[in-house]
Amino acid sequence: MADTLVIVESPSKAKTIEKYLGTKYKVLASNGHVRDLPKSQLGVDIENDFMPKYITLRGRGEVLDRIRKEAKAAKHVVLATDPDREGEAISWHLSKMLGIDEATPCRVVFNEITKGVIQKAIKQPRTIDMSLVDSQQARRVLDRLVGYKLSPWLWAKVRKGLSAGRVQSVTAKLICDREREILDFVPREYWTVTIKLHHGRKSFEAKFHGLNGKKFELNNKEDADRIVALSSGAEYVVSDIKVGKRTRHAPPPYTTSSMLQDASNRAGMPSKRTMLCAQQLYEGVEVLNRGSIGLITYMRTDSVRISGEAQSSAAEYIKERFGAEYVPQKPNIYRGRNNAQDAHEAIRPTDVSLTPDMLKPYLDAGQFKLYKLIYERFLASQMSEALFETTTASIDAIGSDVCSYRASGTVKLFDGFTAVYSVGAEGDDPDKKGMTLPKLEIGDKPKFEGITPKQNFTEPPARYTEASLVKTLEELGIGRPSTYSPTISTIVDRGYVVREKKQLVPTELGFIVTKLMEDNFKDIVDVKFTAEMESKLDSVEDGDIRWQTVIEDFYSPFKEELDKAFAETEKVVIKEEVSDIPCDKCGAMMVYKHGRFGKFLACPNFPECKNTKTITEKIGVKCPKCGADIVKRHGKKKNFYGCERYPECDYVSWDMPTNEVCPKCGQRLVRKMGPKGYYTTCPNKECKFVLRNERNKQDAE
Repeated sequence: MADTLVIVESPSKAKTIEKYLGTKYKVLASNGHVRDLPKSQLGVDIENDFMPKYITLRGRGEVLDRIRKEAKAAKHVVLATDPDREGEAISWHLSKMLGIDEATPCRVVFNEITKGVIQKAIKQPRTIDMSLVDSQQARRVLDRLVGYKLSPWLWAKVRKGLSAGRVQSVTAKLICDREREILDFVPREYWTVTIKLHHGRKSFEAKFHGLNGKKFELNNKEDADRIVALSSGAEYVVSDIKVGKRTRHAPPPYTTSSMLQDASNRAGMPSKRTMLCAQQLYEGVEVLNRGSIGLITYMRTDSVRISGEAQSSAAEYIKERFGAEYVPQKPNIYRGRNNAQDAHEAIRPTDVSLTPDMLKPYLDAGQFKLYKLIYERFLASQMSEALFETTTASIDAIGSDVCSYRASGTVKLFDGFTAVYSVGAEGDDPDKKGMTLPKLEIGDKPKFEGITPKQNFTEPPARYTEASLVKTLEELGIGRPSTYSPTISTIVDRGYVVREKKQLVPTELGFIVTKLMEDNFKDIVDVKFTAEMESKLDSVEDGDIRWQTVIEDFYSPFKEELDKAFAETEKVVIKEEVSDIPCDKCGAMMVYKHGRFGKFLACPNFPECKNTKTITEKIGVKCPKCGADIVKRHGKKKNFYGCERYPECDYVSWDMPTNEVCPKCGQRLVRKMGPKGYYTTCPNKECKFVLRNERNKQDAE
């Protein structure tokens, strides 16, 4: 028997840690929470200081029996669950179930799963942080009260199966509010006029800026036509040149929020998939000759702090790979958000010598994309600034009036951190796209080549994507790093929001539920109130306030609103959109519904008739097996393509099929997304034929 039993949360982490600790240690996994509030009842004693009624989770009996057996035989028990609120709470629950005094030094934490860090942490146990535990309990009880009290009200007033929540409801309201802004938006017309000039051996463009030394807005076609007429026969003269230099500082290493945003924008990864891959990279991945190793630090954090040891390792690596000029004279220090918790570091690779290319054979596609982002962002954060030379030329079209134009150019003098990390949101460095001007001097007279007036309209605010929503939630102080991903998943699963080409669009049900919440529970969907509640919960974590006090202050007015809502709110009847497709079981015309996997058809006679159908969409491609139409279908994880005659014909493809045939092996080519856009390729891995398109920008799924 081992001298010391170490309990962690996940089996994969247990395997990695046991390898580092040696034979005197036994490492077991609790598989997450072992106790929680019961699902079948409220589980909170409102009359007894809101005390939670915990039960052992179903399915954990066998795991707990083994843990108890090993704990009884061991000399010491160490609780090494995740270094956050949830992890601290799991350790506390385990201590209660194993009879461990929480005041004894039985708790160890580590921000990364590497040999040195694990061996050091195991020698420095501390007591369980009850302020952290109380913060988790406060959030759990508060969310249970809101969810379990509001959901029955929604069932009674709208329909069964709906839910409301402390964070999910205000998040859904943000999306609905944005959609209302879009619907109410009135576009305003404006025009731009661009001239094309030539000087030396280079052509360049300049945009209209003003008339006769004053700013002049082009509000309609008449304004634009006037400028075109004045400029067409004019003489062009360079009237002013301004040359300057600007630096661009490296971005900070990832927090949970910025990682989710970049993974969505740059790699097209939804938040749920990103967090799953991050968890796997943190807990350990099997690498040839090294076994299972943790590749990144803990992934739930809003800190941008980096340890001195990690900074030194990065500086040495950067100097060796790129040169001394790429290492800043003083290490880059970043300031986090005002409400950021600094419990552990930013997200970074545990070993900077393990490059993405080295690890690619051992990672799946999602893991590799995410590791590459984390690695490059961290490396860039420790590098020198990029230096640019900017040139702005003022050019006058001199005729009966003087029309002023401006041309700007950018030249990168030193790439600095951009050698590894592009600064554009989509992975493209806008400075690389910036126009370079010819050598111009005041008095030069470039040659006129053409003029282009263009009608434009102001655009409404963009719909939220997962990335922009996470950014907004962070800025408003709604939720915390651990809640961003599950909150988005919840509102999609409940049918309040659907994903349409990366955009989050509220459904009719989402609008109805949000309006009911606005009319009856203003605080629950109020951004300021929700942010202030988060601050109070953080105060519990800091030990400044008793957790029951926070719940008590919230619950009394909430209960009054709830009683009033049950008594006064009338039942909402949702008009269902009727299709032209009859139910093949009872003959009723099927209606459109929104579910967690998108739109589908359902029989209106539910629950007597439970028939449903998926909605298919023809893509204009014939099945290579039987010649019928290929349709796009909605799957649980992603959309896929199959024959409309399924199950009679079993043709299926995760990638969009085309009507083109591979010239090498004769298989039907498919359309895929690559780092630089969509391309057409052969699905036969042995063939590897690739036919690159002209960067078709149409979205494909």
